[in-house]
Amino acid sequence: MEELLRDLTPQVLGVLVRRGADFAAAEDAVQEALVEAVRRWPDDPPAEPRGWLITVAWRKFIDARRSEVARHRRELADLEEPVPGPTEQRDDTLRLLFLCCHPSLTPGSAVALTLRAVGGLTTRQIAEAYLVPEATMAQRISRAKRTIGAADVGQPGDLRTVLKVLYLIFNEGYTGEVDLAAEAIRLTRQLAASSDEPEVAGLLALMLLHHARRTARFTDDGALVPLADQDRARWDTAAIAAGVEILQAALARDRLGEYQAQAAIAALHADAPSAAETDWTQVLEWYDELARLTDSPVVALNRAVAVGEVDGPLAGLRAVERVPDDVPRHTAVRAYLHERAGDLSVAHELYARAARQATSAAERDHLTRQAARTRSSV
Repeated sequence: MEELLRDLTPQVLGVLVRRGADFAAAEDAVQEALVEAVRRWPDDPPAEPRGWLITVAWRKFIDARRSEVARHRRELADLEEPVPGPTEQRDDTLRLLFLCCHPSLTPGSAVALTLRAVGGLTTRQIAEAYLVPEATMAQRISRAKRTIGAADVGQPGDLRTVLKVLYLIFNEGYTGEVDLAAEAIRLTRQLAASSDEPEVAGLLALMLLHHARRTARFTDDGALVPLADQDRARWDTAAIAAGVEILQAALARDRLGEYQAQAAIAALHADAPSAAETDWTQVLEWYDELARLTDSPVVALNRAVAVGEVDGPLAGLRAVERVPDDVPRHTAVRAYLHERAGDLSVAHELYARAARQATSAAERDHLTRQAARTRSSV
């Protein structure tokens, strides 16, 4: 029952919002309906759970409105329960997703609200995933609800914003008891099922291709394993095949976007039997396409790595010089290219500096090992 309620919650919330309920009040009503469902369903399960929840939640909302605006009873006539019709059968999750990505919200607030309202996660689960106190996350979500309530809900977030939010969720990976990467894939699948935009498919393909390498990214004791050193036998071949198929269909639409280009790069890595057999020439060509689509300095840094693989480490270092030095991993990339060029003393110094700049313990430990290894080779 828990999984069913989680799937139905965003649909029911979306219906109430579409009927005119403000976001915060609608969620309160849905939560009350869920409590009632947990109490009543085990002994008396409804024939149509979704319809039951919509009816109960709407009545909860009406009751709350009546208590708040009793002096305006005549205005409530328009809020009486609508006669059920075919429009009630449509899935409102998509509208809710776009609403949670409203342009007035910061990316962090949009992520939190999406996970709460569309993903059905508890505030505690979201707080644990982002390593912040539950009270802090509750305040963030409450502020987001108030912002939505005060904003023009007729102008939800655009598709680009929604995709960015979903990718931010995916990149958090697995923390606490919540697998945010899997949750992002689930939400993106829902979006892809309702959209014919190739960039939606491109993002889904990118997620699947990256997620396919998940079990090989760390050793049993938690040490980071770089892509070149990963055991490719541990990659999820079914997820790779699915990602490639989705990507090919998207590329066939001939409306290239940055997520499709990133997915194409990931597919080339997934297709190589070993790191040495990676088609770096094609990888570089796709990075050139990606650089034309976005002015991201992160893309420019990753492209410099590809340049180093195709044209040699000195060419890669020249490409790195054109990237701002405050871009994450800038120092680590320079260390890698200097090592490739045979300048181990400089590589050692840069690896050590990169370790001090690392934002996670796993990355710091990996770079520290690289620094120790290059020092012993000098």
